[in-house]
Amino acid sequence: MTKKTVPVKIQGRDYRIRSDGAEDIVKEAAKLVDETMGELRNRASAVDSLDVAVLAALNLANRLIVSSDTQERQSGFLEEESAQLKALIELVEESLLDRNQVSN
Repeated sequence: MTKKTVPVKIQGRDYRIRSDGAEDIVKEAAKLVDETMGELRNRASAVDSLDVAVLAALNLANRLIVSSDTQERQSGFLEEESAQLKALIELVEESLLDRNQVSN
């Protein structure tokens, strides 16, 4: 895939991001970084852009980890429920087979 240059603005500065990903995703990511940095700049006493960028990176990494953990737990729950459902279906099928054999 060919890399494209996507212009974005973060904290008032223009950046040209080279990416082989979809342009709208790059822009959405830049918007999320910009919003996170803005929130942190307003809440924290950190004024230095590097400090705000590091705090934003940590904040976003934390969200990613929490989201990933949640998805893994949900996936595990669904796999467990699916296994139980399959076992129940097998039990019902066996019961129906036994019932049909007795009635014949």
